[in-house]
Amino acid sequence: MSIDAAPRDAFQVRQLEPSDLDAMVAIDARNVGRRREEFFRLKLKQAFADTGIAMSLAVVQDGALIGFALARVYYGEFGVTERVAVLDVIDVHPDFRGRGAGAALVDQLRTNLLALGIQTLQTEVSWEDQDLLSFFRREKFRVAQRLCLDLDLPATRV
Repeated sequence: MSIDAAPRDAFQVRQLEPSDLDAMVAIDARNVGRRREEFFRLKLKQAFADTGIAMSLAVVQDGALIGFALARVYYGEFGVTERVAVLDVIDVHPDFRGRGAGAALVDQLRTNLLALGIQTLQTEVSWEDQDLLSFFRREKFRVAQRLCLDLDLPATRV
């Protein structure tokens, strides 16, 4: 966290709205180097189809969207029998990183999930993404006791 970090409560966190799509795509494009409009259109559609406590959140400052988080609940996946939440995306505009906006999103998500009785929030991150790994470490995420496996489908085609 930077020295000029604002307190977590300095940011307004609210539920994502359909009108947030363009700002989400723009923030993500700045961070990943390409536009993923269809990906976020589908994620928002899924988020709005779900009912109950908000798990798709926006962080706003002076009325402008500066970050967002997309999460969902699984009711037993991959051999896990209890409900867990999965954080699909967390993204903050580069101008606001290190100031507490991401932490504010995680705080609100934690509150919402605990209200549902969910005890675990999972996510994945690239081993090489040291900035994101550091953020998750500060937020008290820990290495999971499971392995994620990939299968290169074209390379294994018989």
